[in-house]
Amino acid sequence: MKEFLNKKIEERRKSSSSVGSRKGIGVAGLHEGRTLLVALSRTTLARAVAGCDLEENKIAAARKEMPDLFYTRSYKEMLSRDDVDIVAIYTPDAVHGQNIVEAFEAGKDVICTKPFVNSMADAQKVLEVARRTQRKLLVGQSTRFFEPFIRQRRAYEKGHYGELELVDAHYIHRMDWFYEKSPWAATDTDWIFLGMSHPIDLVRWYLGPIEEVHAYGYTSALGKKCGLQSRDVYVVNLLSTSGKIARAMGHYGIREIPSARNCIELLLCGTSNSGLAQYHDMRYKYTNDDGTEVCEDPLYELRHYYFNSEIHGMHYGEFANYTDYFTDALINNKPYSPNLEEGIETFCVMEAVRRSVQTGKPVAVEPLLREVGLKP
Repeated sequence: MKEFLNKKIEERRKSSSSVGSRKGIGVAGLHEGRTLLVALSRTTLARAVAGCDLEENKIAAARKEMPDLFYTRSYKEMLSRDDVDIVAIYTPDAVHGQNIVEAFEAGKDVICTKPFVNSMADAQKVLEVARRTQRKLLVGQSTRFFEPFIRQRRAYEKGHYGELELVDAHYIHRMDWFYEKSPWAATDTDWIFLGMSHPIDLVRWYLGPIEEVHAYGYTSALGKKCGLQSRDVYVVNLLSTSGKIARAMGHYGIREIPSARNCIELLLCGTSNSGLAQYHDMRYKYTNDDGTEVCEDPLYELRHYYFNSEIHGMHYGEFANYTDYFTDALINNKPYSPNLEEGIETFCVMEAVRRSVQTGKPVAVEPLLREVGLKP
């Protein structure tokens, strides 16, 4: 494991000309955000300096693991600190927009967990403030930064798949545990913006701008039991502006079959080859040009980096990966993805899905992009 971490460090050193300039990270929301504070021990371009949460018990849990950081219940107090360069936001979805705006106004760049907004008003406001302040934001789409998906993307960019003909992505996961820790999930948002943000982002990553969606939704027995106000079972057909098509699927009340279907899967079907990336397992399966199937499974070597233990779960490795990636982009003025504009475009796709489920009809995305101000 030490050899692997040293390799990762060396790779990042080679990719950045300013390794000595480590950015200070302040984390808001110390449930999932505590994972990032711990994961920052894996990064070479960023360091943990502060944590913020409204609940003292969450601050106490974080302080037990990382006693040397600054902690506060006041978000404004954390934003006022000179050693906080980047604010990482892991608060409930409904307050992401306001948290981002306040961070931008305080002169901070932002990492925000998905979905970075879940309303048209917040998308419009965040875009306006970002343009005025010139601050930058990375949407924390963790799946992109998990090992099999990294390998799959690398192969795609090298031309292994040829031209894509179909993209199929899903995220299925039983969520009674999530309702217990985050009761607002049943009343204040929609699983389109929560779970479906993973497969929809993956589709958008590969197919580019989406022209139209047609979606259906249903409320599972678990969702009804937990008082869910929206739906938690979705099937979405997507048409890109290039004419390519995709499917995204989600089910958050499911009795899972882990050996049959992974929690998150992305299937790429191309003119040359096909390939499947999986999470929580760390398998990447693909065909070669001679028709043979290959399965790369680095779980044994990398589990401590990505999961922090023998147990699958949480996002230590992905959070470390995207924090170093974003920090490197800031230090060296490099392009990065998903940035704020791409995040808003993906949000508009999700909003189109929500409206399609309500009406039962296809919904075009471009009018929503104009509504939030991303297009004239």
